[in-house]
Amino acid sequence: MDILKFITAGSVDDGKSTLIGRLLYDSDSILADQLEALHTSNRKNDDGSIDLAILTDGLKAEREQGITIDVAYKYFQTDKRKFIIADTPGHIQYTRNMVTGASNANLAIILVDARKGVIEQTIRHSYLVSLLGIQQVVVCINKMDMVDYSEAIYETIVNDYKALAYKVGLKNVKYIPVSALKGDNIVHPSINMKWYDGISLLPFLESVELTVDDSTAHARFPVQWVVRPQTEELHDYRGYAGRVSSGSFKVNDKVTVLPSGFHSTIEKIEVLDAEPVEAFAGMSVTIHLKDEIDISRGDVLVNTGYLPEVSQLIEADLCWMDTRALDPSLTYFIQHNSKVTRCKIREILYKVNINTLEKEFNEDFKLNDIGRIIIKTAEPLAFDLYQNNKANGGAIIIDSRTNVTVGALMLRAVAED
Repeated sequence: MDILKFITAGSVDDGKSTLIGRLLYDSDSILADQLEALHTSNRKNDDGSIDLAILTDGLKAEREQGITIDVAYKYFQTDKRKFIIADTPGHIQYTRNMVTGASNANLAIILVDARKGVIEQTIRHSYLVSLLGIQQVVVCINKMDMVDYSEAIYETIVNDYKALAYKVGLKNVKYIPVSALKGDNIVHPSINMKWYDGISLLPFLESVELTVDDSTAHARFPVQWVVRPQTEELHDYRGYAGRVSSGSFKVNDKVTVLPSGFHSTIEKIEVLDAEPVEAFAGMSVTIHLKDEIDISRGDVLVNTGYLPEVSQLIEADLCWMDTRALDPSLTYFIQHNSKVTRCKIREILYKVNINTLEKEFNEDFKLNDIGRIIIKTAEPLAFDLYQNNKANGGAIIIDSRTNVTVGALMLRAVAED
């Protein structure tokens, strides 16, 4: 059974937590103790019904304010699929939290309040979803019960969002009119919107196709550990342990080690006591090569016929996550898969006003800012362009003084010196 990882995004009062609560409640995915706590809670909706947002508002401040602050992860499954939900905060001051929650998502649910339509926050969330390369998007037009389940209002919002989707580059977009409060089109079809003949949210999530890149073109294996037991029974043992980040490798594949450029052939693949002939993305394996060559932690094994970029000067999109502003005079660490090296921000090309999508040209880069930079690394990185291969196109920046992660990078191009 495969796993669908998805995020919910929307403005402060669009009903993200209520939608997830309804999804869990109506699909019978709540544990007995959670259900008991839900029924005994004194937090109710205006009509006296249970406030299902309690199921995801984990922080005390969230329960008190009725908003989402941190990313809340929820796990559930149906007969058809397993799910991991990241309920991400909608407020602009928690942009970094949304980026963190969305970084590994296969799908995004963007909520639009039927009373308000496409607003500034909708633009921001859609831009972030596009920036992070999430391929599947569901626009849930929520609170249809508060606009008398109007088909005309639904169609207007759909048309407005299609223009936005084109502007930010979102292609696979599904539109569903819902009421998270009443349960319309969440798990079961709505009896109040007979004019909508499409699929409800949960059946769509169960059936949406996940694209898995298992091609040899994107075969990437960052080495995490060189295994050399040096015991009598394993005197000549030399293996390279790690996790296949993308694509697939087979025994007898010709591989190149980067950034050194050495060539060899895969002799054997080990997974615990087994020796499969092929290793796919997500598998933790030990790879043996036919040649004894110098390989260290942080090096990357790739298919010889399909090499990634190798450079020390990289153009990248940056989301700044620290309360202290970016300081181009400082030396930071960059971590790309298992490789860690020092780096400096060579140039800030621009920032993006994520409410208007306009570029701003100034040198000030603060918490939650997003923009394009040029970065210089102390050692070459073997990377793919983020838009082509997310698994090998992302990195993080770490403050070398505090070891705090201060930025998320989407590597976009080799920069010119």
